[in-house]
Amino acid sequence: QVQLVESGGGLVQPGGSLRLSCAASGVIFSSDVMGWYRQAPGKQRELVASITKSGITNSVDSVKGRFTISRDNAKNTVFLQMASLKTEDTAVYYCNIRRTFTGTNYWGQGTQVTVSS
Repeated sequence: QVQLVESGGGLVQPGGSLRLSCAASGVIFSSDVMGWYRQAPGKQRELVASITKSGITNSVDSVKGRFTISRDNAKNTVFLQMASLKTEDTAVYYCNIRRTFTGTNYWGQGTQVTVSS
């Protein structure tokens, strides 16, 4: 069983920065993809960014150049550095592990990010 614990959300002004962290416990395979999703009120959950163990990243166009995903494989931790935050980034952010060989997704409890003046 995999457990994910997120931290780092909060309230920030437009243009500000936040760093989210997610620590995974349990059995983590080298093929697992770690990532962040977000869900704004009234909207579907969407992928923000993902990263493989080898460091290959993928991100949604709306955050390119502003958000950076990174991963500490030794600590099974994934980070999302968010800069130049916009009000439209306001959402609950969820940590995710996708087990590629089974298609299983594991989720954190979510952390609220609010961008507001």
